[in-house]
Amino acid sequence: MLRLLLLTLFLLTASTASFAARIDTLAIPSAVMHKTYRAAVVLPASYAKNKKAHYPVLYLLHGAYGHFADWLKSTPDKQLVHNLADQYNMIIVLPEGETFSFYLDSPVSPDSQFETYLAKEVLPKIDQTYRTVAERKGRVISGLSMGGHGALFLSARHPDLYCAAGSMSGALDLMSFNRKLSPADAVQRAKLWAPVLGSEADNPERFAANSVVNLVDLIQRNKLPLIIDCGVDDGLIDINREVHRRLVYNHTPHDYTERPGAHTWEYWQNALPYQLLFFQQVLKQNGVTVL
Repeated sequence: MLRLLLLTLFLLTASTASFAARIDTLAIPSAVMHKTYRAAVVLPASYAKNKKAHYPVLYLLHGAYGHFADWLKSTPDKQLVHNLADQYNMIIVLPEGETFSFYLDSPVSPDSQFETYLAKEVLPKIDQTYRTVAERKGRVISGLSMGGHGALFLSARHPDLYCAAGSMSGALDLMSFNRKLSPADAVQRAKLWAPVLGSEADNPERFAANSVVNLVDLIQRNKLPLIIDCGVDDGLIDINREVHRRLVYNHTPHDYTERPGAHTWEYWQNALPYQLLFFQQVLKQNGVTVL
């Protein structure tokens, strides 16, 4: 009887493991930056069984001071991304953005060209490696904080690549004068920006031109479905409200939500499922969901 019970438990465990989301760590070379970065790729359980299906892809960006695996390591529920990939039959790609790139092509450093990397090197590599819907109608993008900025920035500048975009607690304005910074924070911020956009005092137009808050007219013309949220206790709430106000003013349809919460993983764990639900509706309208 004991042997039978142990065998049953083993088979149940093996069966569960066989049908759980799979994580690949993929090396993606960058010709533009002359280095290789890694990305985590979360494949839904159905991917291994449904050999003929092509899957939609969510590109999910990390925040400042982080790296590509943050969404797998830092959420209180370590199975969050796995479960969402399974729930929506969606491939979720977690690309590298370094600690303070803001997913821009730096005009001062050839080692920080993350707009080109994401658009011209990561996306083709994913489409070549996996059975994806390898066109705009099957791709969505979102992220937290720096990644929220990156998702809206990249989708605004490359509307041919994505069919919807989102931001969670997005750092949507790169200018310092709109931030409440202590003198020490201002010095640290200047050091971080120096290798990306140079000096804000010397080149304020660079910071303004690369800020999502100043891209709302471009966003309006692109007409991508957007979802934006921020916690009411987040230091970035004012700039998120300003982006929302500008989008309302220029008649850009978008989903905007404020919830209790701060700039924390607890907040982002709660926010991500709402974003996936929003994206699923867009992908369903595009006819690319996998049943």
